[in-house]
Amino acid sequence: MPLHKGPDASAPEHGRRLALNPFFGEADPIGGMTEAPPRHRLPDGPLPPMSAYQLVHDELMLDGNSRLNLATFVTTWMEPQAGVLMAECRDKNMIDKDEYPRTAELERRCVAMLADLWNAPDPSTAVGCSTTGSSEACMLAGMALKRRWSQRNADRYAGGARPNLVMGVNVQVCWEKFCNFWEVEARLVPMEGDRFHLDAESAAALCDENTIGVVAVLGSTFDGSYEPVAEICAALDALQERTGLDIPVHVDGASGAMIAPFLDEDLVWDFRLPRVSSINTSGHKYGLVYPGVGWALWRSPAELPEELVFRVNYLGGDMPTFALNFSRPGAQVVAQYYTFLRLGREGYRVVQQTSRDVARGLAERIEAMGDFRLLTRGDQLPVFAFTTAPDVTAFDVFDVSRRLRERGWLVPAYTFPADREDLSVLRVVCRNGFSADLAGLLIEDLERILPELRRQTGPFTHDKGAATSFHH
Repeated sequence: MPLHKGPDASAPEHGRRLALNPFFGEADPIGGMTEAPPRHRLPDGPLPPMSAYQLVHDELMLDGNSRLNLATFVTTWMEPQAGVLMAECRDKNMIDKDEYPRTAELERRCVAMLADLWNAPDPSTAVGCSTTGSSEACMLAGMALKRRWSQRNADRYAGGARPNLVMGVNVQVCWEKFCNFWEVEARLVPMEGDRFHLDAESAAALCDENTIGVVAVLGSTFDGSYEPVAEICAALDALQERTGLDIPVHVDGASGAMIAPFLDEDLVWDFRLPRVSSINTSGHKYGLVYPGVGWALWRSPAELPEELVFRVNYLGGDMPTFALNFSRPGAQVVAQYYTFLRLGREGYRVVQQTSRDVARGLAERIEAMGDFRLLTRGDQLPVFAFTTAPDVTAFDVFDVSRRLRERGWLVPAYTFPADREDLSVLRVVCRNGFSADLAGLLIEDLERILPELRRQTGPFTHDKGAATSFHH
């Protein structure tokens, strides 16, 4: 999608020169019947607040229903009490830690809770911060990896050595942005056969003296699968024994870092592995908070170079800050602390288990239709991907996505990256609020559209690049 541009000068505006709905007038219905305000320049004068609200509200009605959006990982439902807290804190700027010390304290407590949850060797010394989301958290983690590498290789870096970062081609686009913005070579391991994410052998094979780190994704957005973090660390341990290269691992746990601790307690992926230097997660995904909040943690102060940290003095104390953004609301951090208090470990376990149960049950029912083949089953992230069965020629996944959209469902269809561009899939993300009842309604709608799809003479989609609705 191109960057936003100015209005199309050729677009007709005469239809806009109509009176507003009389009832948009706040007090006098007749007086409120004025010419509609312009859309691409500031109006000449103010509107009554109710009129401005109604104009914006009416246009937003054309947006989709977020609860039926099975493309997004982002939380679309919270309790009313959380909404009240967020409204009370929306005017608090997180950067003003001296002005809002209690909000800063809640952020500190959240970091401590996550350090404990992710088995930091000493949660009291682990360092971390809130961010606007996992994308910013990944940028911060990548900056720390690059700075640590450049400190260890100061002479070579000054001499023109180019750092690189090893990861699977399935990583979220924020990692490609990081490599572009901070001039790091992205070494991407392509998909192969039925392997849709990074494997240990391929990761180690791409590492050299210029590698700043390896990114392991706990929950790929393409299919919901976990990358084998422990195996990757073991392969890098063996590499160090052979070559002396000490390559740190960052775990991108945007989704999985808030699933695995509760549902896969025996899976070792976190700070229990000495090679894992940092972890990020999205509080606004399976952290169960409205957007946008993320978290970045380092196992100890040694993993976060001191010169990257800025310090703010408040209440006579010292508050370190590490962020790309400056001003941002404290509401989401407060909502994260509320949710941690509200649910606790057992509450999170039940909520995430419910999402996984819905995902697995839905995947089984889709497979039973006979028209589709599952790639994953929702037994890691509550997410699964599926494609059409080998004998299906009348329609493709893009046809299915388009027809479901007609019934209000947003189910993304997209093509996999190198070297599986031949594979196009649908993906379903099950979140808190997507109930078994809603899953049943999705199945009913899928059953309604399948007879018509089966009668097609072939897929209708010609431009698959334009058809895809997968952008995150």
